[in-house]
Amino acid sequence: MFNWEDLHYFMIFAREKSLSGAARSLQVDHATVARRIASLEVALQLKLVDRRPRSYLLTADGQRIAAQGDDMMLNAFAVSRAALAGRHGVSGEVTLSVPPVMGLTLIAPRLGELRRRHPELRLILLANTANLSLLRGEADIAIRLSRASESDLVARKIGTTEFGLYASADYLRVTPDSALGFIGYHDELAAPAQQRWLLEQAGPRPMVLRSNDLMIQAAAAVAGAGVALLPHFLAQGGGLQRLAPQLALRREIWLTVHDDIRHAPGIVAVTAFLLECFADVAGIVRLVDAAG
Repeated sequence: MFNWEDLHYFMIFAREKSLSGAARSLQVDHATVARRIASLEVALQLKLVDRRPRSYLLTADGQRIAAQGDDMMLNAFAVSRAALAGRHGVSGEVTLSVPPVMGLTLIAPRLGELRRRHPELRLILLANTANLSLLRGEADIAIRLSRASESDLVARKIGTTEFGLYASADYLRVTPDSALGFIGYHDELAAPAQQRWLLEQAGPRPMVLRSNDLMIQAAAAVAGAGVALLPHFLAQGGGLQRLAPQLALRREIWLTVHDDIRHAPGIVAVTAFLLECFADVAGIVRLVDAAG
């Protein structure tokens, strides 16, 4: 019998189509992914990948196992959700996926409070720039800046956050408007509304720095590297000056959970805690009925 965890690693590799992509998704090194795939091959006595100098490619058997394994993994995640939904009392593990800047500035500083309130609860906090799959058990709860479209997920809008253009006062004082440089997202994150809006505002002016981390972008703006598009809750009080206050980008904040587990005690407890984390935050408009 094969190891289910080996199959999980293989399925993530099949989805990401590379060792490095699977390693990032699983938050392990690529050697661990390769070792898990090799272990599954030994157990199944099948060659699942062609090992080439710069890549792993699925064999015909690998493609077949990936197709069959997908249904198996979905069923396994359904069993896990059923177990979570059946728990009594606030205990066990809950995995939360949040945008990194929100996890660092809004949630992490209050985790001691959650711990004191529910000592038997174990929280896994994943700071992700990409959306993890709740259907595939990669997270139990997700905070996202867009509404989930999957039919099995329950998403509710819990607020709205506003972004503005920020730079250091010294940088703005010595730099003409036509010479401003902008700090944006790395190419792998070029799709979000923030990047498109920023490029519209920058126009022909250069993108002088790109990063996939808003905290780095904010720090670079404070250091005088250029103009960054930042959420107000991050930029305010950080030594930055806002450009053109009438210009703003608004993003909705959605709390998403699988319908199977929405009433589980641990999920209810973490959801209530999250609503508190987003309450009365400068730069975030909290919905009155968000707790409903």
